[in-house]
Amino acid sequence: MKQVFSDVKTGDILVMDVPKPSCKNEGILVETIYSLVSAGTERSLIDFGKKNLILKAKERPDQVKKVIDKMKTDGVITAVKAAFNKLDEPLPLGYSGVGKVIEVGKGCIEFKVGDLVAIAGTLHANHAEINYVPKNLAIKLPSDFENIEEASFIALGAVAMQGIRQAEVELGEKVAVIGLGLLGQIACQILHAYGNEVIGIDINDEQYKIGKEYIDHFINSSEEDALSKGMNITNGYGVDKILITAATTSNQPIEFSAEIARDRAIISMVGVTGMEIPRRSFYEKELTFKLSRSYGPGRYDETYEEKSIDYPIGYVRWTEKRIMEEFIRLIYTKRINMKKLITHNFEIEKAPEAYKMITENPNKEKYLGVIFSYPNNKEKNKNIIVKSKVKVQDKIGIGLIGSGNFARNTILPNLTKIDDFELVGLSTSGSTSAGQTVKKYDFKYSTTEYKKLLEDKDIDLIIIATPHNTHAKFAIEALDAGKHVYVEKPLAINMEQLEQVKEAYERNSQHLIVGFNRRFSPFAKWIKEQLQTDKFTTLIQYTINAGEIPKEHWINDPIVGGGRIIGEVCHFVDFCQYLTGSKIKNVSNFTVNANSEKYINNDNISMNIEFVNGSLANIIYTSMGPKSYPKENVRVFTNGNVAELKNFVKAEIYKGGRKIKKSKLQQDKGFIDEYEYIRDIIKGKRGNDYLTFEEIYETTKSTF
Repeated sequence: MKQVFSDVKTGDILVMDVPKPSCKNEGILVETIYSLVSAGTERSLIDFGKKNLILKAKERPDQVKKVIDKMKTDGVITAVKAAFNKLDEPLPLGYSGVGKVIEVGKGCIEFKVGDLVAIAGTLHANHAEINYVPKNLAIKLPSDFENIEEASFIALGAVAMQGIRQAEVELGEKVAVIGLGLLGQIACQILHAYGNEVIGIDINDEQYKIGKEYIDHFINSSEEDALSKGMNITNGYGVDKILITAATTSNQPIEFSAEIARDRAIISMVGVTGMEIPRRSFYEKELTFKLSRSYGPGRYDETYEEKSIDYPIGYVRWTEKRIMEEFIRLIYTKRINMKKLITHNFEIEKAPEAYKMITENPNKEKYLGVIFSYPNNKEKNKNIIVKSKVKVQDKIGIGLIGSGNFARNTILPNLTKIDDFELVGLSTSGSTSAGQTVKKYDFKYSTTEYKKLLEDKDIDLIIIATPHNTHAKFAIEALDAGKHVYVEKPLAINMEQLEQVKEAYERNSQHLIVGFNRRFSPFAKWIKEQLQTDKFTTLIQYTINAGEIPKEHWINDPIVGGGRIIGEVCHFVDFCQYLTGSKIKNVSNFTVNANSEKYINNDNISMNIEFVNGSLANIIYTSMGPKSYPKENVRVFTNGNVAELKNFVKAEIYKGGRKIKKSKLQQDKGFIDEYEYIRDIIKGKRGNDYLTFEEIYETTKSTF
């Protein structure tokens, strides 16, 4: 199927062939009929891509700071590579559309195949022939809904309605809308439909001509008498409520809104403008300034949007879904008319022409509402996109299941440095991640059906980089399909899963490797060789400054992620097991009892490990530290010697009265060495004694 992306590095528009997304339980698959271009938002994304690195840095100083902080802790090269990897990922465009349901998840009883639905949401209502949409972001249309292209305005309509609600508009009030672009026109129509007196404000008289049927008064804010006009319209009191829907870097909309506002008026920022509040006018009138967050309550809440758990109507009357339903009702009852705002309709394959008009406009065309239409394409229902069928002999064929950030930014950049591997098949659940991956990495094909990888005779090694709760399932299926398996940590999130994997490993003869890469780091090998930590009783202190993640993050979901201890601490247990060269005898864990809602107790632990050979390890894992402090620090004491490892960038050994140093320009956590080890054991060049299944099993078990 076709999907539109923007190249973040160049600003170019890409219409890519990607596999159709898979349908999850709490959502639906929608065949898009029309999608709306949000000209302001999407133009800014494309313009950002066209800027050079210096201009990009000036526009996003927050991201520059993150890179600088990463340089300090992880090394210059590591930080720069991470930044460029992000720039290599194309950005999906679009977040508002309308289409027909072609598949329904088990938890979506309110929808059926054939329903017409309006859809919204970044990553869910893209400019794509087929979209997966969670049910709280889809609105069923009445069967006799006319002019369905109007429903493609749903996301912008919800943005406008939430801005109006934030302004607390009451019956009979005079409401000004500053900025009469597409969003401003929609807001004016909604206010007019509710019976408010609408004052349109813009610097271009032509914008009033578009909406004079529903705009009661117009003020050109660039004219000298603009303020006096506003006072005359309101009998000298000033405007009751003001919506700013403009898109400009200027501070003029904020300043003008304060001038025309009545005493104790409310100003709602819906657009994007300068935001330097003029204190005198705001103070003297005791004005209220409010920001409006997208489509309303529920926006950016993963529990609401992705898991489709609604807020009770008695507590939250106007959620984003209920706001969108109201917008559709206004269209259906003909109280508002979006069709008159449509100026251009491009077929999806001509998306580059549409964006050229929006960003460059060489022909000086007037545009407002730009939509994409989706002609019938027999190929769009394919769940596999083939680029090449030829595999080089004697190379290890790779099948990758899952292509999230870790796969794209860590696994693939390191794996592709080794010539003995060949990327064959990619399986993802979503079309967007497939597009972002295949643009940069030369897979022979991509699909949303992972079993095609298991059936492919050209694939020797299955790499699993999916959410934690699926690792065991995919590992078992891949082993039983006769594939070698490399699974990102953790191997399992509970004992039942772990035992099932063990049974699958024992009944098959393939290799199973878990991503415990730190033991492969040159620093780990150097410390072990220099101090012979497996020959003497050793004491290890491993401190991890893990940083905070939101409580609602998927890794904190006990069913999906298993928590951070199971998901990440296994790394550090394995590292200690490698240094001591001994089996684990006993493990005890202690969590903090935080007196703050800010921290999760299980994110802050002290784990004490006793090994059979008498060695001890203490792992401190915490989310309480600052980002400026390095993430990982290790101290090793053994046989009168000490080693100190600093974030896998440098290490020091105090031995025999002298200090030995080892350092690198970038972090080296052992990924390359790990993948070379995998290559060698698959090709039979070495045994698998460097990381045994017994060690993997014991490490995983210890985190439970």
